[in-house]
Amino acid sequence: MSDSAPRRDTRGIVDPAELLSRVRFRRHTPAPELRPYLEHYWLIDWELPEPYASHVVPHPSMNVVFQRYGALGAPAADARASAEVSGIGLGLFTQKLTEAGRVCGIQFRPGGFRPFAPAWPVSTWTGRRVPLAGVFPDTGTDPGAGTDAGRDAGAGTDTGTDPGAGTDAEAEAGHAGTDPGLLSAVLSPDTDHARVAALDAFLLARGPAPDPAADRAMELVDLIRGDRTVRKVAQLVAATGLSARSLQRLFASHVGVGPKWVILRYRIHEALERAEAADAAGGPDWAALAAELGYSDQAHLVREFTATIGVPPTAYARGVSAP
Repeated sequence: MSDSAPRRDTRGIVDPAELLSRVRFRRHTPAPELRPYLEHYWLIDWELPEPYASHVVPHPSMNVVFQRYGALGAPAADARASAEVSGIGLGLFTQKLTEAGRVCGIQFRPGGFRPFAPAWPVSTWTGRRVPLAGVFPDTGTDPGAGTDAGRDAGAGTDTGTDPGAGTDAEAEAGHAGTDPGLLSAVLSPDTDHARVAALDAFLLARGPAPDPAADRAMELVDLIRGDRTVRKVAQLVAATGLSARSLQRLFASHVGVGPKWVILRYRIHEALERAEAADAAGGPDWAALAAELGYSDQAHLVREFTATIGVPPTAYARGVSAP
């Protein structure tokens, strides 16, 4: 996977045809040294006459996001720019897009983020969006504040199981904006090539630090994603020889969520993709799909799908835009 081109699917995006009709969305491959740790870079630009809300069922991946928002026709210098580290989202992620904007994102492979920020377990950031200086203190306009924030956030490193660790650090880091030079280097270029080069430079200056545990975590998540017969943690235990407790600790420290959560999230992604492929004849056999994905029955699939997306799979299949 690390040497392949970026994936071309829209897995996780709710109603992808509608989103792609409104924004320019691209994925790019990072520098060779970074490919073992990253899924891809993702770039989005838009100019919208009216607001639009995008919805995504997040992957079990960390993201670093550089973003710029402004009014239609306004000079780039007048836009609002910022950068943040986005932990794994536990629910449906909704982003309202208005007027004009640009986003340059880094999506890490599940398990691939910690080599760049080894001081904290990845579960520290789960469910949170943190100013970039709260994780990479050298990127802040106030290096002193960022450094204090980093020390505070690192207080829970040994346990690695408290997603709320570092909340005070997050508030303090918020007082330090991202270095304007870094924001400009990533967001100002008009060519994808230049933006990708700036993202490469940002990461290569900060790692990755060798971490065999990260390699193992990435391998295990790839197994879950690629092998549909792995439907329960017990099957992962049998396949790897690791105890359930060891798996939990590894996933908390290097992925950010537990193995059961990862299994369930990939099942929802699969169900979402099947629903999008439904045709006028009614789409997939939902009972058969539930069995294939390891749900106890069709009702179980419907409950999980509805809780995550907000509508049952059949209603979603009827409502998505035609490709």
